[in-house]
Amino acid sequence: QVLLVESGGGSVQAGGSLRLSCAASSRNSGRALSNYAMGWFRQAPGKDREIVAAVNWSGDSTFYADSVKGRFTMSTDNARNMAFLQMNSLKPEDTAIYYCATRIHYMRVVTNHEYDCFGQGTQVTVSS
Repeated sequence: QVLLVESGGGSVQAGGSLRLSCAASSRNSGRALSNYAMGWFRQAPGKDREIVAAVNWSGDSTFYADSVKGRFTMSTDNARNMAFLQMNSLKPEDTAIYYCATRIHYMRVVTNHEYDCFGQGTQVTVSS
């Protein structure tokens, strides 16, 4: 099992930027993490959780939802077991709780909801 902890959320005005971070660790102390896919999801009030971005283990294959293409960039640092989501040109409709997710023992990009673990989420609020 993997523990995921997001950080970096906050409140910004439209047009601003935020960088979310996700730290992954094994619940089994001393066991290294490797070979997993990662993704970012978001859930706005009254709406279903949707995938925002995803990347494969090697980092050379990415996926972005149409609503964020050209504005959001996902990256990973496998040496530190971390994932990031750089969000630029934020819009009020980007307001949501953002979650990182992982699918362990899977090295390809995952563009649907088939992830094993989700973090607790971090709130992003964009005001007009």
